[in-house]
Amino acid sequence: MPLVDMRDMLNHAYQNNYAIGGFGLVSLDFLEAIVMTAELCRSPVILNLSEPLFHQHDFSLIMPAVERAAHHAKVPIAIHFDHAKKHESIVQAINLGCNSVMLDVSSEAFPVNITQTSSVTEVAHACGTAVEGILGFVGGVEGENAINNLGEVVYTSSEEAKVYIERTKIDFLAVSIGTIHGRQPNRSPKLDFKRLKRINEELGIPLVLHGGSGLVEEQYHKLILNGVAKINCYTELSDIAAAVIRSNSQKSNKKGYIESLHGVKESLQEQIKLYMHLWGSAGRAAEVLIQCRPWQSVEQIIICNIESRYLQQFDTLTEQARKTLTTIPGVRQVFSGRALSDPGQYRLCWRIQLAHADVINSYQSHPHYNAFYNQISHSTDPKKINTIFAATLSSTNHQLKESVSV
Repeated sequence: MPLVDMRDMLNHAYQNNYAIGGFGLVSLDFLEAIVMTAELCRSPVILNLSEPLFHQHDFSLIMPAVERAAHHAKVPIAIHFDHAKKHESIVQAINLGCNSVMLDVSSEAFPVNITQTSSVTEVAHACGTAVEGILGFVGGVEGENAINNLGEVVYTSSEEAKVYIERTKIDFLAVSIGTIHGRQPNRSPKLDFKRLKRINEELGIPLVLHGGSGLVEEQYHKLILNGVAKINCYTELSDIAAAVIRSNSQKSNKKGYIESLHGVKESLQEQIKLYMHLWGSAGRAAEVLIQCRPWQSVEQIIICNIESRYLQQFDTLTEQARKTLTTIPGVRQVFSGRALSDPGQYRLCWRIQLAHADVINSYQSHPHYNAFYNQISHSTDPKKINTIFAATLSSTNHQLKESVSV
């Protein structure tokens, strides 16, 4: 189960002077190319899903494929939700399976950024989820994601960064030191390495580079030596895919959609492979996997036998539970069912999937959960309700996390 805690992954990269690619994906072609290349290079990798690009696809539809690919990969993988603009988007991302999130309020005033990021950190950490903050503004010139970041670059201040980390409690910091989202107007843009060095010395946590496409080898090496442990890359991959599609279309005006995509994955793989070797993550998969905690969901099983007069209300209660419980941060899905034959002691069952074991405490103290449980208790003998929290079963782990009988 190579889906792992991104904090462990980036801390390993930070401590060992290499960087892991946060490769942006917008389709299954990108997803397959990223995972296949990571396996080929034996490299850890981060699957980046950026909210501003969601006008091209439904986030809730693509996430099951992303999560399945991560769970079945042969290398350690983390799933990161990038550039969220709203608190609600962060909760949705956690509930859909992302184990790292980033609220982008970098264009707001410093106190506003601290307040809003702190709120997200509190919720995310209660779910076990890592948080990336951003201080300073990484603008954009052209490219698919650049249009979402228009404006002048505002450099990250090392003094503000220290205060920001202390107050927000984030796990990683995205810094602005001269890169831009989208295409670099110059092949070798001027980066403020002295600023980056001061920030790294002040903070001592993994740093993140946005606008990582199109730099030269020497710049990447300096970035990594000064604390950058995650490098985001999307525009360059997008341009490569678009060039292959244009080339296919020009060869024959009779090509269909599938034919026009011929060679896209292979071209993406070549560029991703280059970066994995350049950034030093190639060949690190085994040691990273040893150092990382697996990311594993947890299920709550509730079984009971409510009084016959309440049995007709079961469907209504279940529907209400689905609507309310799934709004709790970290609650992924709610399943329910009733016995096909009279089993005697237990007749009804709920199975509630949580994103991580860390969710249990905040979930059980949430008003929506308390209201749901009180309804069940009101309908039956409280002594005949059994609740178990267990790790989601997989081929590699059947460990029972916690068992509680009420």
